[in-house]
Amino acid sequence: MAVCSVCGKGVHSGMKVSHSHIRTKRTWKPNLQSVRAIVNGSPKRISVCTRCLRSGKVQRAI
Repeated sequence: MAVCSVCGKGVHSGMKVSHSHIRTKRTWKPNLQSVRAIVNGSPKRISVCTRCLRSGKVQRAI
């Protein structure tokens, strides 16, 4: 499932509205990246949203 391991950001749903106001369902998915990060002292591969990566909430493993 598309959920960030750090902040829990997930899929949102809503309506796509055309110019003629025809409404259809659509989803917005978070921009998740698979990174190796330090989790509990050991490197682990987790999926993290780019906002958490950019703000420095994740310590990446080298």
